[in-house]
Amino acid sequence: MNLSLFQSEIAVVLLGLGVLLADLWLPSEARNKLGYAAAAGLVAIFLYGFRGLLIDPVHVSVFPIGGSKFGMFIQDGLAVYFKQFFLLAAAIVLLMSVEYSSRFTAGISEFYSLTLFALLGMLFAASSNDFVMMFVSLELITITFVVLNSFQRNRMASLEAGVKYLIIGALASAFMVFGIALVFGSAGTTNFEEVRALQKTLAANPVFLVGLLLVTVGLGFKIAAVPFQIWAPDVYQGSPAPATAFLAVGSKAAGIVLLMRVLFGAVPMLTSHATKLLIVVAAITILYGALCAIPQRNIKRLMGYSSIANAGFLLLGVAAAPHEGLTATLYYLTGYLFTVLAAFLVIAVVLRETESEDISVLHGLGHRSPYLALALTLSMVSLAGVPPLAGFFGKFLLLRSVMAAGTLDSSYYLLVAVAVVGVVLSIYYYLGIIRAIYWGGTNPDKSVLRFGITTKVALAICIAGMLYAGVLPHFLVQTASNAVGSSLHPEPVTAQTSAAR
Repeated sequence: MNLSLFQSEIAVVLLGLGVLLADLWLPSEARNKLGYAAAAGLVAIFLYGFRGLLIDPVHVSVFPIGGSKFGMFIQDGLAVYFKQFFLLAAAIVLLMSVEYSSRFTAGISEFYSLTLFALLGMLFAASSNDFVMMFVSLELITITFVVLNSFQRNRMASLEAGVKYLIIGALASAFMVFGIALVFGSAGTTNFEEVRALQKTLAANPVFLVGLLLVTVGLGFKIAAVPFQIWAPDVYQGSPAPATAFLAVGSKAAGIVLLMRVLFGAVPMLTSHATKLLIVVAAITILYGALCAIPQRNIKRLMGYSSIANAGFLLLGVAAAPHEGLTATLYYLTGYLFTVLAAFLVIAVVLRETESEDISVLHGLGHRSPYLALALTLSMVSLAGVPPLAGFFGKFLLLRSVMAAGTLDSSYYLLVAVAVVGVVLSIYYYLGIIRAIYWGGTNPDKSVLRFGITTKVALAICIAGMLYAGVLPHFLVQTASNAVGSSLHPEPVTAQTSAAR
């Protein structure tokens, strides 16, 4: 077996165990610095694996089970793309955790190691080529986030967030494991490539279709798509800011890559006949998230509803597949990474010194820290889809892919209209945060906000990423296109299949 296929996973495991062991010997005042060491390790892994984005992707699968000629674990262009995504996100979250560590009563080393083990689940999710591997990966992510979300044991809201995520996560897992059982019972295999070879005969099997629907329901919980979004606002509000940030970026991206693997790796032909359902889910998710975010005063809860709306935007590309829509989804996720992590880096610094999470805590931020104010402003502008930042070009690519699909099915034009309405609504509440920063009134605390050099560097990386992705998007778009083209096999929407729907 070629261990180089697992080099990222092995390195992350060793890093996580190393953090736990170092905690045994370091004095308590030095343990906080383990976050810097873990982040530096992830940056090294990221830089080493970056060359995989610049060369022609390989397509290798290992770990066959049950006599299958295909493996459970696959290494291809899509896996490389998402692994680099997860590594970068986790590194920034670890730096954020160091800045936020004063809010933790104990166990900061465990928080770092749990973040690394959640990352491990995401890395395995990116390489999943089997329903069993998919389930195990998601369970590793879910279990670690249950602990991360409830890590502030002295706060009732944090404990409540952990319990809610546990209950909803268990429900999603129940749907998924029952669906996998039905898929295996009808197909005789759980491997994505073998299922794809049998999809024509399985298309008329109601047991298989029900199983596939239940698996999709489980993934819908992970990305917080309507009607499986009920957990997101409460969990975002109660969780520590670093855990919320990783949940918003990493967990959502893991759900998206698995959704792509299932819909376009295992059953692309069936997916091409189910676009009406994807259109409806995407439209309702966008409207629900945007409308519910408008009255919110808790900044983390507002970001929770924003995450729901952005799940709807990500589903635009999935609904508008094949190639252009999925490429747009990957690009949008990359811009979303820089944008959301910049926002939560600022939120983590601001909330570090107060128990309140009301938007009013941002009053006077422009005077207390112009740098933080600028970073949060750019983040909100990007999320709102204003040029020239990443959010604008991401939404443009998504809408263009949906418009292109609309030439064959007029339902897509209605989806475009809903998405435009969602963008307009989002401008209101995103600009409301900017108004609070600069014109929201006086803050009784006028002291200068101080934070470490690593947070400044992480914010600089996020700002540079937002600007680079918006102004010079060619490299990211081409890399996303290569990842999709080498890994997925979406069936094109034709006039015939459109009429069939």
